[in-house]
Amino acid sequence: MKIGFKLIAEAYGPAEIVEQAVRAEEAGFDFVEVSDHFHPWVGEHEHSGFAFAMLGSIAARTSAIGLATGVTCPFVRYHPAIVAQAAATLGILSRGRFTLGVGAGERLNEHVVGAGWPPVATRHEMLREALEIIRLLWSGGYHSYEGKHLRLEDARVFDLPDELPGIAVAAGGPEAARLAGELGDALFATEPRDDLVAAYEEAGGDGPKYAEVPLAWASSVEDGAESARRSFRFALAGWKVQSELPNPANFDAATELVTAEHLRGQFGCGPDVERHLEVARPYVEAGYDHLALINAGPDPSGFFDFFTKELGPALRELS
Repeated sequence: MKIGFKLIAEAYGPAEIVEQAVRAEEAGFDFVEVSDHFHPWVGEHEHSGFAFAMLGSIAARTSAIGLATGVTCPFVRYHPAIVAQAAATLGILSRGRFTLGVGAGERLNEHVVGAGWPPVATRHEMLREALEIIRLLWSGGYHSYEGKHLRLEDARVFDLPDELPGIAVAAGGPEAARLAGELGDALFATEPRDDLVAAYEEAGGDGPKYAEVPLAWASSVEDGAESARRSFRFALAGWKVQSELPNPANFDAATELVTAEHLRGQFGCGPDVERHLEVARPYVEAGYDHLALINAGPDPSGFFDFFTKELGPALRELS
């Protein structure tokens, strides 16, 4: 079992994100993963730093903790050739500690380049092509690619690490989980769904299985739930909504009736380690072995202390 920490780049500025990663290593986390967004989710969020720049700084400031994007859409806002180059560079700078998390993206971030937002079936086709392009470029030498949606012309990534980064593919359904098994090295999920694990393994996947676990540590349950409402109420909208709305103002409108009590039911809120374990346990039981802890609470420093003294040891016993 590996325990990671989610760096919420929409809620904290780039310098603070780097400091949190340093603190996560000191607190005993095995890895950090940072969201790769252009826009934040809701009005209370006021940040959205460039993920690859922050990860480069984190790589320079840390020595052992794993690094990952959680996750990058590699085919609209970016071309997969750029993602292949960026990930290879991070693989070198981190001395083999980087994992490229990829997914089919959200309109929130991808529409900004004016290339439109395809339907979900097309996005899955584009994700497959993007992964093929990344793998091609990581094989060394010059390559071209002519896909249904994506093209590559006579391109080469010159700086490749001795050990290529693993690719974790995000899945919200069995189709994407099968893609993770076919072309990825790991599965990435946000729900404790064993059907995703099964689809991943049936498609040949035998690597790590990442999942984000929603927590909100605070001195009281009420404070944790209210903090989660302010910063993570968008999560209750469901993926069909999350992937389609274009701006934070739209998410504010879609979630204005979400209450702290709703979040209390979904997140591990407050100071009780048993409640946090109650939220994490279904992920372990579903087969996930890399848990990325989200802390939607108001006190990151207090959460790190809580993890070191209580939560971390208890979580590792779950495995």
